[in-house]
Order: sequence, then C-alpha cells, then structure tokens
Amino acid sequence: MPSERHISIERFFSFLISGDRRQAHSLVDEALEGVNDPVEIIANLIWPCLEQLHKLNREDQLTNLAYHYATRLLHQVIDQIQPKLPSRGRRNQRILLTCGDELLEELAAQLATDLLEADGYDVFLAGGGVANDEIVEELGSINANRLVVFGVIPATVPQTRQLIDRLHDIGVCPNLQIIVGGGVFNRAEGLAEEIGADLWALDPIELVEVIDEEPERRMIPEQRTVGRRRKPTGRNAA
Repeated sequence: MPSERHISIERFFSFLISGDRRQAHSLVDEALEGVNDPVEIIANLIWPCLEQLHKLNREDQLTNLAYHYATRLLHQVIDQIQPKLPSRGRRNQRILLTCGDELLEELAAQLATDLLEADGYDVFLAGGGVANDEIVEELGSINANRLVVFGVIPATVPQTRQLIDRLHDIGVCPNLQIIVGGGVFNRAEGLAEEIGADLWALDPIELVEVIDEEPERRMIPEQRTVGRRRKPTGRNAA
C-alpha cells in the first residue's frame, strides 16, 4: 500500500471496535480505489487488524461488545473485498477447509477461502465445530486433493492431531495434502510438523503461495518431529 495509507490500520481498527459501519466500509472503498491488487488490502489492513483482535481478545483487553462489533463488521468488510479479487482459471483441484470454532478463526478461514477460490481452487468451507468422522467422510465424498485446517484454537489442537493421524492411518484420499496455519500454529513452533502436516502458513496470503509452490510435498512419518525448530515459513521444503 502507498505509505500515506499506513495510518489506515489504526483508523480502521477504531471503526471496527466501535461498530462504525459507515466509516469502515468507506475506508475500504477508498483503499480499493488506491491499489491495483485488492490482496494488498487483505495483507496490509484486514489481516493485521484480525491479528490485533486476536491478541487483545486473548489478553482480555476487549469488551465483549467491542469484540462483537469488530467480528461482525470484519465479516461484512471481507464480503465487500471478495468480488474485487482478481480471478484465474479453475485448477480442478478440490480443497476442504476447516477451522477452529471461534469467530475470529471463522473469519480467517473465510479470508483463506476467498483467496484460494480466486486462485482457481474449488473450496468447500466447512468452518468450525465439525466432527472428525464427518470431515473424513466428506474428504472421500468430494475426492478432495487437499485438507486445509486454517485457524485452530488451543482447545481443538488434539482434535486436529487425531484427524491427521486418522487420515494417515486409513488412507482416505491417499494423495491428500494436509496444510495447516493461522491461530495457534503461528504461536507454537514446530506444532505443524509435530502433528504431521505437509505444509503450513502464517497467513491466508502465504497459504495460497505454499500450496501453489509445493503441490507435491508430503510429510513422511520420520519427518514428524517434536521440538524441532519451526522453519521460517511454510514454503520451505523439508
């Protein structure tokens, strides 16, 4: 984004937590007019505000009202940006995308879905709160190429670990690639490798990049580690 727009983050965040819908939508309209690629707005405005909300909410520095204002308004703003995203041709690749069952994780998953769809993938957004049995069944039903778990809260890490272990054990969609990112994976070094994910990403933009760049990478059992230092980004191969 142009340098004069860096102050927009603070202004936009204040609009979010105060529930000022008119000002928030107006600022995003201005930002859309000032960039060639709307992905810049996601990278430099939406995602930083979403991470700030995560931080303040974890530290109990937001009122419940401010949290509700911000999450509802962010959902609307993401919908405002989605039609502006440049689209490429379909890849004929199917992704089932799940996330943690909190509002901010759902928003992160929505961002990831919008960017992946714009990049040509067919995305089935399950969101949070879906049982592993149903996810496994659906992966087979749609013949998915990838499972993305983007935005996981600490309480649901064991469920994610069990899901990945089960998929490795029973061989549903044997060529399935498993990608994780966001949420607790951004705060716990080595967690993605430990639970056997094939790729990992810090944010929705990087998520698209690593899937595009490493479509064939799969984690073998010997590469699942506990305590190994996390690689700087998900795009690094083992």
